[in-house]
Amino acid sequence: MQSTNTLLKRIVRSSVLPLAAQHGMKKDLFPLSRTLSLSFCLKQDKSCSPSEKLDLDAWKKVMKSGLQEEVSEMVSEHKELSSLAGAREILEMWRLAGRSVPENITEDQLKGFMECPSKSAQKKYLKFLYLKELYKKNDKRKMDKKRERRLETEERACKTDGTKRNSFICLWTNCMDRAYSWRVAQSMIFGQPLVFDMSYEKDMSVREVANTVRQLVLSEGCNRRSVDPFHIHFCNLKNDSLYQKEFIKHYREAWGKLLVTATEQCYTEIFPKDKLIYLTADSPKVMKTFDHNKIYIVGSMVDRSIKTGVSLARAKRLGLETAALPLEKYLLWNTGAKNLTLDQMMHILLTLKDTGDWKKALEFVPKRKYTGFVSKPVHELKKTLSLINTLKLGKAQEEVRKQFAKNYSKKLMQK
Repeated sequence: MQSTNTLLKRIVRSSVLPLAAQHGMKKDLFPLSRTLSLSFCLKQDKSCSPSEKLDLDAWKKVMKSGLQEEVSEMVSEHKELSSLAGAREILEMWRLAGRSVPENITEDQLKGFMECPSKSAQKKYLKFLYLKELYKKNDKRKMDKKRERRLETEERACKTDGTKRNSFICLWTNCMDRAYSWRVAQSMIFGQPLVFDMSYEKDMSVREVANTVRQLVLSEGCNRRSVDPFHIHFCNLKNDSLYQKEFIKHYREAWGKLLVTATEQCYTEIFPKDKLIYLTADSPKVMKTFDHNKIYIVGSMVDRSIKTGVSLARAKRLGLETAALPLEKYLLWNTGAKNLTLDQMMHILLTLKDTGDWKKALEFVPKRKYTGFVSKPVHELKKTLSLINTLKLGKAQEEVRKQFAKNYSKKLMQK
């Protein structure tokens, strides 16, 4: 009781005194009688009469009842928590003693355990929870084992498929490599020689030399996979040159085992001059057919600046026959130079050697350089192309019509 009285005094002081200080109630705050005048209520609400009094005894009773309810709730919560903690300790002791108690138990399950009317009911309830937890663990263990088995079978299947594929691919590549090597070895004895002139290192930059060697590597691979390969000669290839360094970068250890002839000698020292034909785009002579008895020379040069006449001048100095591919005869040439890459030249020469068909061979020319194959005589196609060009340039349509009418009347008169 004393504690409740002191608590009520503190509440009154903390609640009423600030209001009294705020509204000027300094003297006679608590009169001798057990009543309190409602001055604050009168100030705020004019409807309140000054005769209305607040009974402090009734207010004390209300406050005591609220406080007792709060204290009882706190005591009940404390008891509940202490009982839960005690129940957990009991379960832990039973688990250590070897009884069938679940490892993980929720608060609801713990409350159910505490609500059991007897000890035997508690034991049965705990056994039920223990078996339930055990079944869940067994199910989880089975699922994990199944997952592991499935993953193992998938890995084994992937490994077996991979080994089968890898073994088949390795066997196939080994067989094909042997077949290609056998063909190239035969071409080194019986095949037609094809010469790559490697004397243009001074006319190119380091980057252009690297591009040249890259194209030569592609050419060698294309020749190696063909049905009737050439016997490739890299002539004028000096030791420790940029060409050789780039070849070693690409081939590495296979450079010494490569089935080609690499020599520092000039082709004029190896072959007779009357059999040599230098293929250059600057030649005035156009190649008509592929001659199997001749030895064709291709300049190993990539010139981005398009240095015209370099290979032609070299062929003339050596007194060799020259030839150019008949590009204008079979192709409607669009724009750009008529220089082709080395791998494109190799494809064209191999197709000509196997089939002798210029249309099939010239399909390896980049399509951006021509509009189509020739289907009419060249002079008529030139006229149509000139008409197209004039229309593109935007000349007067009347002049074009007059020119067309004159040509048409001449054709009618000839007929």
